[in-house]
Amino acid sequence: MLLKLLKTLNNGVTSFINLVNYYINFILLRMRKVEYQSFPIIKGRIIIRNSGTIRLGLRTTFNCSINSNYVGLFKTCTIAVGKNAVLEIGDYSGFSGLSLYCSSKIHIGNYVNFGGNVCIWDTDFHPINYIKRRVNDQASICSKPIIIGDDVFVGANSIILKGVQIGDRSIIGAGSVVTKDIPPDQIWAGNPIKFIKNVN
Repeated sequence: MLLKLLKTLNNGVTSFINLVNYYINFILLRMRKVEYQSFPIIKGRIIIRNSGTIRLGLRTTFNCSINSNYVGLFKTCTIAVGKNAVLEIGDYSGFSGLSLYCSSKIHIGNYVNFGGNVCIWDTDFHPINYIKRRVNDQASICSKPIIIGDDVFVGANSIILKGVQIGDRSIIGAGSVVTKDIPPDQIWAGNPIKFIKNVN
């Protein structure tokens, strides 16, 4: 009897937390002026900073809590879009513990799946030249767009860096650092990333 009562209580608390998170996420997306085809599925609480444009397609999914993906998430999903930058995410794409920083442009296609803790950064964040780093010369920071095609799968703990294009249906192995373009229908993995084989 006690076990049943505790289970009912736990379900009630979980439902209440989910409802609170829904409204907090809803208000956050409105405040951050996020455009969407349908309101995204957000498990947990997402963090968004937007000084540019964010467009989400149909049924974008963000797993933001430890309980939402048992791969071992390090943190919630965080998205930062800089001034005049554009982030576009297509239909039916999903993320878990995502770290995304967009300073120029990031385009992610339809039916794209990202494993836990994937990082996507289209900028170096800091100048390469040490003198310019000393004075924090923002104008010398290099940024280049990232384009990710449809039906791409990116394994957990991978990092996708600036200027990369990943072709449709390609697969990036877990723990990879992507610094070069990946053609369609291929599997690449490693650090540095290298070709593994073609996808049938």
